[in-house]
Amino acid sequence: MIIKQLIHRYPALSVCEKDITDAKNMIISCYESGGKLLLAGNGGSSADCDHIVGELMKGFLKKRPLTKEKREEMKKNFPLLDDEILNGLQGSLPAISLQSATALNSAFSNDENPDLIYAEATLGFAKPDDILIAISTSGNSRNVVNAAKVAKALGAKVISLTGRDGGALKQISDVTIIAPEYETFKIQELHLPIYHAICAAVEDYFFKN
Repeated sequence: MIIKQLIHRYPALSVCEKDITDAKNMIISCYESGGKLLLAGNGGSSADCDHIVGELMKGFLKKRPLTKEKREEMKKNFPLLDDEILNGLQGSLPAISLQSATALNSAFSNDENPDLIYAEATLGFAKPDDILIAISTSGNSRNVVNAAKVAKALGAKVISLTGRDGGALKQISDVTIIAPEYETFKIQELHLPIYHAICAAVEDYFFKN
């Protein structure tokens, strides 16, 4: 329903409706199997990565109070945990924006090939049940493409958000969502409602209240 509403509001996105739906389903499967999302991008796409993390790691359209089972588990592990803390927390869907690791990225780029900064972070974080979301309007950003290659080599899946013809990421990714535009800012304008809809649909699946 949420994806259908997206297409109704942005008819131009009908060409990538299946890819958006496939990405949503892949993310749900990732979380059900205990995986997490890693995200990589540059410039405006870097900001989009942080934005996605913000929608997933806390309540987006829903409140997400901790379940009774989660509260009991945490209390069992640490009986001194008080209810004020538990009442203030929200259900979280794990996601890591790779460019937020400023110290790691700056140290690595100072000592090594800067085109491998996200590949190095991916090497450290990625597990087979994880997904790398690679965001590049051209699909050719070298540091993002390199991270996607490493993610695949580690057994993780890759979802890419691109524009134009999908670029190099299209050849690597399990799912490629190609926004039907060619100018960078216009591609980014479509990326936002796409990932908002995906985040909303994933949240709706896991948090029923």
